Amino acid sequence: MLTIPRRQAGLTALYLGIFATIWFSVPAAHQPLRALLMVASVASLATAAVGGVVAARSRPAAEAVRDRAADRRYVLIVLAEFAAAGVGAALLAAAGLAEYAPVLVCGVVGLHFLPLTPVLKDPRLRLLGGAMCLVALAGLVTALASAVPAGLVVGVGAGLLLWAYALLALVTVLRPPQHGGR
Repeated sequence: MLTIPRRQAGLTALYLGIFATIWFSVPAAHQPLRALLMVASVASLATAAVGGVVAARSRPAAEAVRDRAADRRYVLIVLAEFAAAGVGAALLAAAGLAEYAPVLVCGVVGLHFLPLTPVLKDPRLRLLGGAMCLVALAGLVTALASAVPAGLVVGVGAGLLLWAYALLALVTVLRPPQHGGR
């Protein structure tokens, strides 16, 4: 079983909980879906808050040495992600295709988890990245083949994936230790 440091799990829940909240706000939906998205958004924000508390109460291990090269790679990956998503969304808007911006952003977010996997030492990020890319593809196909907007599919799908991953990070560090017997 994979174990990640308590502080890293808290930060993961914090960041992904916030981003899940943002994704849940993307779709323009009618009731009752709108109400469900609001509930999911609040729950994601609560997950982020718990993650923040876990991170704040967890101290890096005394023997843990800060890996400045990994920190630089992390920052570069995130900057490249924001640049690609921002420039891509602007180009889509300029071309009159702004409704496909959530698809592009979701795909870029999914792809950015792949180089982050070795930096954060969490191989499960590959699965999250692949699932995010599949959500982006599902949003594109749905929008091209029906009247359902891409933003609805992508907003709900990306929000659920990020929230689930944030919860997974918390569960791995907050569950009671398992003992061999009953």
